[in-house]
Amino acid sequence: MLSRLPVAALKSQSALSASRSTFSTFRTRATSQVRFASSSSASSATLESLFTSRASFVSATLFSAGSIAWYAHLYGSLPFIGEVHANSLADDGLHPAAYPWSHKGWFDSFDHSSIRRGFQVYREVCAACHSLDRIAWRNLVGVSHTADEARLLAEDLEYTDGPDDKGEMFQRPGKLADYLPSPYPNEEAARAGNGGALPPDLSLIIKARHGGADYVFSLLTGYIDPPAGVEIRDGMNYNPYFPGGAISMARVLWDNLVEYDDGTPATTSQMAKDVVTFLNWAAEPEHDERKKMGIKAVILFSALFAISIGVKRFKWTVIKNRKIFYNPPKDLNH
Repeated sequence: MLSRLPVAALKSQSALSASRSTFSTFRTRATSQVRFASSSSASSATLESLFTSRASFVSATLFSAGSIAWYAHLYGSLPFIGEVHANSLADDGLHPAAYPWSHKGWFDSFDHSSIRRGFQVYREVCAACHSLDRIAWRNLVGVSHTADEARLLAEDLEYTDGPDDKGEMFQRPGKLADYLPSPYPNEEAARAGNGGALPPDLSLIIKARHGGADYVFSLLTGYIDPPAGVEIRDGMNYNPYFPGGAISMARVLWDNLVEYDDGTPATTSQMAKDVVTFLNWAAEPEHDERKKMGIKAVILFSALFAISIGVKRFKWTVIKNRKIFYNPPKDLNH
């Protein structure tokens, strides 16, 4: 049958089929280009809104400020930025070394035997000049002493109480509710007894000094003779860890100055370590309990977070896993 068709008809038929294929190819490419353009424009619009939104700007600012503050907290200065000081490095004092304290880790608690020995050092050595106003005898119960031991220590001292029925003050033995006594009745008496220098209260001394426990330990064990060219006036002592180098407090810890009840050798470094541990506890009595609560909170909130992720996946799995098909209507003309 094809052999009977004229040649012109065959040529026109082939030309028509070629034009149809060309039109379909062009339509497919145009459709794909339109889809690609719409998807690319949507993604670019999303990125543009992400970079220009106020929330993104605030989040980036907070992250940058937090990173800078954390770095400055860890290392004390910022990299590539010089520091300008009105005083020399000697005026700021020698930076103490970082010591491996037994309570320094996230999951470590105080050494309560060291706290007991440190209280003994404070009571026999430091209490002659320094007060401990924020610690009561009852605070020692269950930490370094039993209730009976703390009560006996308190009863060895007399406290002024009153007034009585006659309106007069009287002396009574101490009790667990009393706070540790101050060595001086007032600030003027403290200055008069120390050549004009005021011995600081030691309740928060660990938190009140840059370097904390490392600084106090280095200060107690860092007394040396002044180097050549450094003059120290009378009544002062040289300690490179103290700002300026000249300190009114003389060296107070010497080997075998106290006799520990548990038989621990009372070396200078041992006494310094124990009294610093005690003062660290005095500045933060809730230290051990805070870490215990922190561990419990981390475990609890981690479990709740895992449960919330599971619930979220369960609730959204129907929506996230569905497929949407689009069947365009058929053109009956073709």
